[in-house]
Amino acid sequence: MTNNQPTNQFNSSNRSRRPSRGPRPGSTAPKRELKEKTLDLRRVTRVVKGGKRFSFRCTLIVGNERGLVGVGIAKGSDVAQAIDKARHDAQKHTFTVPLRQTTIAHETQAKFSAARVLIKPAKKGSGLKAGGAVRSVLLMAGISDASAKCLGRTKNKLTNALATLEALKQLKS
Repeated sequence: MTNNQPTNQFNSSNRSRRPSRGPRPGSTAPKRELKEKTLDLRRVTRVVKGGKRFSFRCTLIVGNERGLVGVGIAKGSDVAQAIDKARHDAQKHTFTVPLRQTTIAHETQAKFSAARVLIKPAKKGSGLKAGGAVRSVLLMAGISDASAKCLGRTKNKLTNALATLEALKQLKS
């Protein structure tokens, strides 16, 4: 009896494989389905010896509208690079918000820098009563029935968004 198959010990049938533990680093595995919204895009300058050097700063909010939300801030030499970096930063800093259907469980208030934000739960169907950056963060988190107010001394979108994140991190289920 002749066997045409080589008797190599490294045959694919004899090879033991390690159990799968998810995607390997650097692989192109599908990521969580996150929606994104650009909150702020600014041109910033830096004065150097030869004149001024321009770059772009992007503030981006990502969320799945089911309780997962994150904010990313990044600078890049052009707009596309700044947006990509901000997207990566936002995905890295996502966290889960405890929701009660379409609202939050209890009233919360937080401060970040000069921004203070107050968020109150509301009945189902009453809608989201908030403005600016607070509204964008709450919508990306999946909160569609709440009332929010910026109480601080600032109109800065970035600090208001970060104060909103601090308020959402204080929520208990």
